[in-house]
Amino acid sequence: MRKAAGALGRWLRATALRSAALVALLVLWETAPRLGLVDATFLPPVSEVATAWWDLLGNGQLGQHTRASLARSFGGFAIAVVVAVPLGLLIGWYRPVAAFLGPLLEVFRNTAALALLPVFVLLLGIGETSKVSIVVYACLWPVLLNTISAVGNADPTLVRLARSMDLSTPRLFQKVILPSSVPAIFTGIRLAGAVSILVLVAAEMIGAKAGLGYLINASQYNFAIPQMYAGIVTISAVGVAFNQLLVTIERRLSTWRVPA
Repeated sequence: MRKAAGALGRWLRATALRSAALVALLVLWETAPRLGLVDATFLPPVSEVATAWWDLLGNGQLGQHTRASLARSFGGFAIAVVVAVPLGLLIGWYRPVAAFLGPLLEVFRNTAALALLPVFVLLLGIGETSKVSIVVYACLWPVLLNTISAVGNADPTLVRLARSMDLSTPRLFQKVILPSSVPAIFTGIRLAGAVSILVLVAAEMIGAKAGLGYLINASQYNFAIPQMYAGIVTISAVGVAFNQLLVTIERRLSTWRVPA
């Protein structure tokens, strides 16, 4: 019982510490407009935003827009991961491939995704294809570059040891390269998860009829400020939940690692 009580106490203290900054932000958000520190017209109290969020949830609009955004965001994210991880492993391991594709990667990695949004719209139209494609493009680079770096930074001692044991290239990848690359690859995947949502919101502000970006943009034009902030809060919540999911997956795939 003492151990259980002690564990519960530690968990409560840790939770309180992690939540302190968020609680302080919410208190400041609620009190600043009411005290006249900021214009409540443009920054309504958090309680009004919560009411607007609940109304949007109740009438089904929030669910509709969230589902539309998640389908585009997760679809583009999944395609990018499926393409970028094998390509990154290939480029990181085979120097001729890296030499051949290196200049092309340097050109496109330094071109912002949103700068190419008009190009995607012109080539693919304003439908779903252009929105998913811009997400794929934006998510591709964090995963690809981190995967290339992870393979290139694999412990050379372990690689030489594996080769001395006459491991085939597939077995070398399975036993040495992939396990050591998981942390860096998942860093890129987590970055891509955040990018997939942020880029999509901007894309949905052009020619979309549903989605959280559309909700924010339409609310701004209609001067429905609490609804606009409700959409922003929803995007933040989705981003946090998605990141936590990726962290959980990473931990399960990294159970072989010895704790520091």
